[in-house]
Amino acid sequence: MKTLIIVLQICILYIFSYVGSVIQNFFHLIIPGSIIGLLLLFTCLCLKIVPVKWIESGAGFLLGLLMLFFIPTTVGVMNYSSLLSFHGALFVLAVLVSTIISIAIAGTAGQFFEKKAQKREDDQECSKSHSHSA
Repeated sequence: MKTLIIVLQICILYIFSYVGSVIQNFFHLIIPGSIIGLLLLFTCLCLKIVPVKWIESGAGFLLGLLMLFFIPTTVGVMNYSSLLSFHGALFVLAVLVSTIISIAIAGTAGQFFEKKAQKREDDQECSKSHSHSA
């Protein structure tokens, strides 16, 4: 029974992907149909048109298999070792630098908003204590 539920939920996910592809082909959009389908699914989930329980097990199953989809790409890249020697090192460097920058910006923004929230709480506490003492 659980297998049937997972298959039906994967079918629901496929329907969203198919509808996205139809929209993409009909309107000749440059955005891939799968992305349009993903946005449709996200919208339906946010608006509670599609309850999460309708796709939860199927999506979890597909996420569990996700790494298998990257194996052919990884094996294909191995055929181009000459490109990976210099360009690969630059690529790794770019990923590391962008990751460090992203972490630094996220940390700084988090600290900024935390200080702002703390200041707001302190101001509210101060105004409460002034209203009680008056």
